[in-house]
Amino acid sequence: MAEQRIIDQTAPSLSELRRSPAAHMAEQMRAADVEGSRGVRLREIPFALQLGIRAVPGTPAAEAAAQAWGVALPAGPQAAQTVTGDSEGRHIIWLSPDEFLAVEATGQAGLVDGSSFEGALEGLPGQILDLSGNRTILELSGPSARAVLEKGCHVDLHPRVFAVGAAASTLLGPVPVIIHRTQQEVFRVLPRASFADYMVRWLLDAMAEFATEELI
Repeated sequence: MAEQRIIDQTAPSLSELRRSPAAHMAEQMRAADVEGSRGVRLREIPFALQLGIRAVPGTPAAEAAAQAWGVALPAGPQAAQTVTGDSEGRHIIWLSPDEFLAVEATGQAGLVDGSSFEGALEGLPGQILDLSGNRTILELSGPSARAVLEKGCHVDLHPRVFAVGAAASTLLGPVPVIIHRTQQEVFRVLPRASFADYMVRWLLDAMAEFATEELI
């Protein structure tokens, strides 16, 4: 007699079991919201699909990577183009002359087969690798967002040199991160997952002064 297996229909799905690197800090982030003219807000954008791309621009490998992702590779800081695509959807961040980070900011990590992109460069010199578990995205927004980051950021975030759409690899405090300015008062900070807890705590501490009245 064939063995019968009973499937528990009440068992949680994979998406329900997932926990993002900063999920345990969600309540603290909400509690730290600052409203008004000195306002600032911190949230995690969890489960973003992230692919590391290694390809030399202008080569067939670069063209194949761009075609697979549906977004052209950025030209780089010399051309004042460090991010291409839609920051709310698929985009690509320039990291070095032949290194890029493709990001889908709508929570698709684990739900999309990354290997379908990895195979796009088969037979070509280059690489596409699913790095979704490597980093999380923290979004800092509000009139005081830039001032918070300037407490420990190693790049100039003034709009004249770091406009909307700019991105850079840098340090925030002691933590290596990617900073991406998606709107005038919105910055995304991408730390490695193992630094997410520390990075959230650092940002919350830097935000605290803006919850009180400014002293003149």
